[in-house]
Amino acid sequence: MKNTKRKSKLYLLISLILVVVGVIGASLVQTSGGEVEVKEIKWETPSGHTMSAFLFTPEGVSEDNPAPGIVTSHGWYNNKEMQDMNFVEYSRRGYVVMSIDMYGHGESEAVSPDEWPERGTGMYDAVELMTDLPYIDTSRIGITGHSNGARAANWSIDLDNEKENQLIDSVLLVANDADYINPDTEEYYNKYGNRDVGIVAAQYDEFFFRTENPDGTMTAPRDFIDTDNAQSFLHFGESPENIESTRSSYEMYEKEINGESTTRVIYNPSQTHPWNHFSGHVATQSINFFDETLGNPEDIPAEEQVWQFKEFFNLLGLIGFGMFLVSFTKMLLFTGPFSELRAPQEPSPAELATKKQKAWFWGGLVASAVFSGLSYIALFNWTAVNRPDFFPQAYTFYVGTWAALNGLFAILLVFLSRKFTDSEYKSKLKDVGVSISLRTLGKTALLALIVSAAAFGLVFVSDYLFNTDFRIWFLAVTDFTPDKLIIGLKYLPFFLIYFVANSIVVNSFNYYRNGKKEWVNTALLALFNALGPIVVLAIQYTTFFVTGHVFFENVSAIVGIWLISFLVILPVAAIISRKIFKASLNPYLGGIIIAIVVTLISVSNTLTQLPN
Repeated sequence: MKNTKRKSKLYLLISLILVVVGVIGASLVQTSGGEVEVKEIKWETPSGHTMSAFLFTPEGVSEDNPAPGIVTSHGWYNNKEMQDMNFVEYSRRGYVVMSIDMYGHGESEAVSPDEWPERGTGMYDAVELMTDLPYIDTSRIGITGHSNGARAANWSIDLDNEKENQLIDSVLLVANDADYINPDTEEYYNKYGNRDVGIVAAQYDEFFFRTENPDGTMTAPRDFIDTDNAQSFLHFGESPENIESTRSSYEMYEKEINGESTTRVIYNPSQTHPWNHFSGHVATQSINFFDETLGNPEDIPAEEQVWQFKEFFNLLGLIGFGMFLVSFTKMLLFTGPFSELRAPQEPSPAELATKKQKAWFWGGLVASAVFSGLSYIALFNWTAVNRPDFFPQAYTFYVGTWAALNGLFAILLVFLSRKFTDSEYKSKLKDVGVSISLRTLGKTALLALIVSAAAFGLVFVSDYLFNTDFRIWFLAVTDFTPDKLIIGLKYLPFFLIYFVANSIVVNSFNYYRNGKKEWVNTALLALFNALGPIVVLAIQYTTFFVTGHVFFENVSAIVGIWLISFLVILPVAAIISRKIFKASLNPYLGGIIIAIVVTLISVSNTLTQLPN
């Protein structure tokens, strides 16, 4: 036990070192070594809602030395931290950058769907605020957004067109279409006037850059550049029948409009929709676009990028966060209040003694994986139609329902396997930690709550001191506003059902010796935890890359994107719960901790909406 305690202390120290190094490293990158000031700001907008943003101000920018400004926005179901590729690279080149939480995201106020187009879901509020800053060159303001952040940019242009003195000079739409056809006349038009406009149109975008053919089929996004929409855009709104020459991607086309030289360009990288905001190639094109259209304050080649280092440090923090969950739990098991939860000795894997046991073990794993994949696809439309207003997040209701259903299925499999297993090979529920007293269960829940609170305490300290969090791509552990705790309580039961059931199945009933090494069983169960999502993603994207169209197009292309983070969460859940189980012989402890953490991750990184 002394050795176990010593190792727990060592891993706890390593986890904290990873967190500290990750936080400080990420901060040094996003501040360009202290040359960019980063502020988190909140303000009440003209629409009466509270909005949140990061403001990046390079050193030397002042009222006497104004700089161009760029407002950048994440897509739906994300938050302002997701734009780190952009705000790091733009700000180090001398631009003042405002990275916003659109309404209903991050720390900005939630609104109803009817209000989303108003004020560009908050983007135009940010533009107006930027023009009031005395150190901004108001003749050089650009906007950009990914996915629905680009839709917000389009809505912002509509508002800006109504002004006598327009505020927006340059627009880069990433992973969303421009507006090609006038909704009033149903004819092609130049909505953007003399603004410079670019589009990043990925060849494998799951949602956009499609045109309906006369036979009712849709063009593939990889063929977008040859469509009437793309050609009209590159010809500044000309009707396709009047276009005499075909224009190409990656070339900036110019035309004089209202006495000003105006630019149009389309970039079409061989990427998917979510890849666009985690891509050095897209970063290069984005930098080149704004350097060309707004004028770069600092002449740094577009290919010289450092945002990847921030991602590396963010990942270190994320790994440290996961290690902290395990090591801090183990350390608390050696304290007086929780020592009775500690296992008297580390449990050993059992043997698969009979063919019937082996059949149930392998059959259960396969059945769970199949059910996981099928239920994920089947539930999307059902949850979209049947979500009560009590649950204000569509994404969390969908994945929560999926999780709970799979938890119940796992319990059913355990019940059936025990019913048809000979009693001499059937372990007692108390011996595998399933049967515990209410008092022990209460202490278990308290310990899980303390560990979760301490882990998220690291996140809040990181945000407060350095404006950073723990993330890689769109798997993020971030801070949140108090209302997310209330929302989280609504969804926590869904995730408790799954992760507690999964921990019981993984540790109490499937802890067998598979081969000579004990870790083989852990790795096997971690793999099968994620096998259903792996197969769904393989079907979706193999079809997409071969045919140009996603396989689950009749459900929603977003089902594939939402699964990507679970390729990490589900295997890691099996590993964490196994490590905690070996220290406690308690399957509930790890399950509850993971359920709390995943719930808070889910509710703090998605869209919250009010009912219409």
